[in-house]
Amino acid sequence: MKKLRHFSTRHSRFFESLYKVFERALLFCHPVFKRIGYDRLEKPVAVIEKATKGLLFDSQMCGMCTLSSTGMSCPMNCPKKIRNGPCGGVRANGNCEVEPDMPCVWVEAWNGSQRMKNADAIRTIQEPVDHRLIGSSSWLREVRHKTSATSEEQ
Repeated sequence: MKKLRHFSTRHSRFFESLYKVFERALLFCHPVFKRIGYDRLEKPVAVIEKATKGLLFDSQMCGMCTLSSTGMSCPMNCPKKIRNGPCGGVRANGNCEVEPDMPCVWVEAWNGSQRMKNADAIRTIQEPVDHRLIGSSSWLREVRHKTSATSEEQ
């Protein structure tokens, strides 16, 4: 998993572009999702999301995905679960102070974010994890959020 995590941050621009296409497809499917019911879709979509994001990004499925703003590096892989930057214990070689053989998640996040078109997104302060959302689909949550924002504007 860790090798794929490193691959994802090294190719973060590709994954950023791929995600934008995928997001448009999900938004297009909103009427179908709404008809079936988001609550009914939650478990099967979460299973697919966990498998996909787990394989590609070593995602921990916190339910509040920040991959697009953290260089395709899941901050929940930080042993301290820090979501807004390194803890200050990053070793001189860029590795974690808690797990010395592991590159710091935030060093990788920074490097990955600099390859992305929206390189400044990493500077956005992330909300603390809502532990009630752990294991749920952030894909469906994002579709609901974006479609409700669009319908409010009309």
